[in-house]
Amino acid sequence: MIYVKDVNRALQFYRDLMGFKLIEDFRYEGTPVYARLRAPGGDGTIALHQAGPDVSVSSDGVRLYFEVRDLDGFCHKLQQKGFYITQLPRMMPWGWRHAYLNDPDGHEISLYWAGENRMKKTIMKAVREVANTPTATSV
Repeated sequence: MIYVKDVNRALQFYRDLMGFKLIEDFRYEGTPVYARLRAPGGDGTIALHQAGPDVSVSSDGVRLYFEVRDLDGFCHKLQQKGFYITQLPRMMPWGWRHAYLNDPDGHEISLYWAGENRMKKTIMKAVREVANTPTATSV
């Protein structure tokens, strides 16, 4: 569940830009206050819920992760639609490509592609082993 200040605005982002499919929405006096969406190309779902007028939607310490096969192409399409990406796709130390952005309510999102590394241990183990190996200067 993602709490948002404006469900319509969140729908424009998650449905229209990110490609999620609307399953259902609930309205109060004609205005959407809840929407459930299905991830493109999968069975995962997310829900958008209208936050109260004095409720913070801040999600410090929480980041949403969405795996995207054509990460570079998808990010390019977002940019063509005028959306700002805080970090363009790049290879991370753990072997996955990541891009970072924020939704209209400031929720942090990581778009990533892990490919064949998705279900494998990351290379961070090898990095730790190298970091713990004594060097000639440390003897």
